[in-house]
Formats: sequence, structure tokens, C-alpha cells
Amino acid sequence: MSHLDAVLSHLDADRDAAQARLFEFLRMESISTDSAYKDECRKAAEWLCADLNSIGFDASVRDTPGHPMVVAHHDGDGPHMLFYGHYDVQPVDPLDLWNASPFDPHIAEGSQGPEIRARGAADDKGQLMTFVEAFRAYKEVTGTLPGKLTLFFEGEEESGSASLIPFLNEHKDELKADFACVCDTGMFNAETPSISTMLRGMMQEEVVIKAADRDLHSGMYGGPAQNPIRVLSKILASLHDETGTVTLPGFYDGVAPISNELKAQWENLGFDAKGFLGEVNLSVPAGEQGFSALEQIWARPTLEFNGIDGGYTGEGFKTVLPAQASTKISARLVGDQDPAKINQALRDRVLEMLPADCEAEFLMGRHGSGGIVLPVDDPIFQKARKALSDEWPREAAFVGCGGSIPVVGHFQEILDMDSLMIGFGLDDDRIHSPNEKYSLTSFQKGARSWARVIDALTS
Repeated sequence: MSHLDAVLSHLDADRDAAQARLFEFLRMESISTDSAYKDECRKAAEWLCADLNSIGFDASVRDTPGHPMVVAHHDGDGPHMLFYGHYDVQPVDPLDLWNASPFDPHIAEGSQGPEIRARGAADDKGQLMTFVEAFRAYKEVTGTLPGKLTLFFEGEEESGSASLIPFLNEHKDELKADFACVCDTGMFNAETPSISTMLRGMMQEEVVIKAADRDLHSGMYGGPAQNPIRVLSKILASLHDETGTVTLPGFYDGVAPISNELKAQWENLGFDAKGFLGEVNLSVPAGEQGFSALEQIWARPTLEFNGIDGGYTGEGFKTVLPAQASTKISARLVGDQDPAKINQALRDRVLEMLPADCEAEFLMGRHGSGGIVLPVDDPIFQKARKALSDEWPREAAFVGCGGSIPVVGHFQEILDMDSLMIGFGLDDDRIHSPNEKYSLTSFQKGARSWARVIDALTS
């Protein structure tokens, strides 16, 4: 029997004990957004530190201005791998929508079989423990840990990660590795493991259009007086054409088409766009024509209106011409799109379309972050994909992510390293919501998957 087979067998034999450890961890009310749970956050950090020390890591709790970090090291041969997760969890409100106490973990039957129900089960304690259990099995079977390792667990991910960037900058030399492994992601479906290799960035702007110095009576001023809502509506309507394409000059600079190989992978996933939209009572993809729904979500940029305000919106009717109207606009960015240039192009469009007697105010400054595309041709990604495919019923896929995972960008910018994003969450895990759950299969096969990935990357 190879050492990998022995590790996998140990993981299978140790499932009850692994579940008990996870349940102990889940009982800690490590809500980072509420100062009332400060002691619980430290308790979770200290529990992790003690657990990691017990399996051979040199682990310590590191204080920050907020909640502590946990950092652990093991010096060995092979590539230096950093493993990232977070031990803090979201608040549990509204409590009355939970079927059981949020911090009383238990097994219940779900649509995908047995599932672990508790706050933090999927985000991120259950995920984090999949690779801790893989390391534990390696230590039990081989007497040592595999490779040169750094484990880095954060305690403020759910509350904005205020301490993360200063900590990364201060401990750059200690935390720098050949690459990072991030577990805070999910699978395409219950049988198809995934490696997220594309993340969309973000540009945000708030625009205020002002005209008269006060709200005006529509009977007395309607006609000759400029209406900011009408002005704003015309500007917003100009930002997309009839095909769903964004019309800002230079908006698509830096947007590269996906490879034929990746496109074929996505087509083979069997994504049901009609069913996906049907779940929210929609039916027709409304994005750029000529691109599949998956491409629109994972690999294409968007410009969306997140809110519009102006005039009287209360009960009944008030016939006014408002003095101002405003909108919040966000863009999801991909590839090498420059958020600052897109922000400027948006401002230019607003200003060039302003009629007489109107002025524009921009409130968001130059906030934004670019998209991330990871090198799927790198042997690390290819080895990890094969290792995952060996564990699950269906071949692993390189997938995109419509949102962003800020720590991955921070690792690139500050530590100059890419991230291997592998997680085993499912779309219906109800993270951040009442009755959060994590499939027992995800937890058990997740640990086996990490054992396979670690073996592939250190062999």
C-alpha cells in the first residue's frame, strides 16, 4: 500500500473523531463583527493553535488590533505551500429562522444526503478543517508532515479583514510561499469538484445629478424646468446598447476571450441557464449577446445599476420635480481591465451628457480592484485538477467566480504568489443565512481530496 492509500484509509477510519473535532470547533461563537464575542474569537484561535501544535506544526496565536491570526509552520522538503482559511463566522440573526441552535452542530438529512448544520459549517470552519484533517492523517501514517508548510488562519474575514493587509505587510517574509491554497470556495455541483481560476474585480461609483436649488411644483415648473431624473435616466440608458454591450470607450480593453479548452470544459458542465434563472423567476439571459450565461457570470465584465433615488417615493403622490437624482453603479471587471480608467470613462460620459442648468457630483472617489486570472497551464493547477478528479465521480473543472475573494488579490499584490482555490461548499449551503449547512460528503471527501492534492504537489 502506498503512503497516499494509507493516508486515505486513515481518514476513512478516523471520520467519527474528525467530525467530533469539527463539532467542538463549531460550538465556539466566533462572530467577528460583534465585540461581545471577542473572547469567543480568541477561544477559537487558541483552539486551532493547540490542535495544530498537537499534530506537529509550530503554531502560535498572533495579536492584531482586531481579532488574532493563527500562524503555523512546518519545515520540510518540496514547494513551500501556504494554506489560508478563516475561523470567524457571520452573525446568526434572524435567530427565529433557525431550526436549531446555530452553535449546536448536528447531523440532519438534506437533499444531498447527511449534512452538518451549524453557523460556520461551510463558511469556513468545515472547509478549513478539511486540510487540517488531511495533515493530521499524514502525520499519523508517516510520522511527519508533508513538505514545507505555512498555515494562516484569519479571524476577521467576515468583518472586513481590517487587520489583514497590515499583517501581510508586516510579516511578508514569513508568509511568502511558492503558492497559496485557499479553501473558502465551492464545487460546481455535488459531483463535480472545481478549481476557481478567475475572479472578477470591482469598480464602484455614486453619481448625483443636481438642477434647481429646491424641489419644484410640477404644475408651476413642469416643462421649462430641467428634471434630474430625466437627465439621469437618459445617461443610464446610454451605457448599454441593444445587445447588452457596454458603450463606454475603452471598457473592454484588457478583456481576453477564454481559451477553446476552457470553453469546452464549461460546456461539458451541463449548466442549465434556464433552470438557473428560473430559480429567481427569470427566464432569458439579459447580458451580452453571443456569450453563454456561464461566460457572462465568470468571464465577461458587467456594468450594473444597483440603486436609483430621486423625488418623492413615499406613500401616495407628490407632484414635484426633484432638485436632484442619484444612482449607484458597479462594474464587475475581468482580465486586465483598469478600474480607474473605467471610472474616468463613466464620469466623462456623465459630464458630456449633462444639459444646461445641471451639475454632477461623484461620491465614491476612485475605489476599485482589477480582476484575477490564474495560470491554469501551470503544472500546479494541472496536478491539482487530476488529483481532485481521482476522488470525485466527475472530472474536476477550472471555473470562474462571479464575485471576488479579496485575500487572493492581496496574496498576489503583497506576497507575489498565486492561489489554488479549492473548496467543497455547495450552492445551497446557506452561508450567511439561517440553517447554514455543510454536506457530510463534502467534509469527508474534502479531506481526502486535500490529501490527494498535497500528495500530487509534493511528490
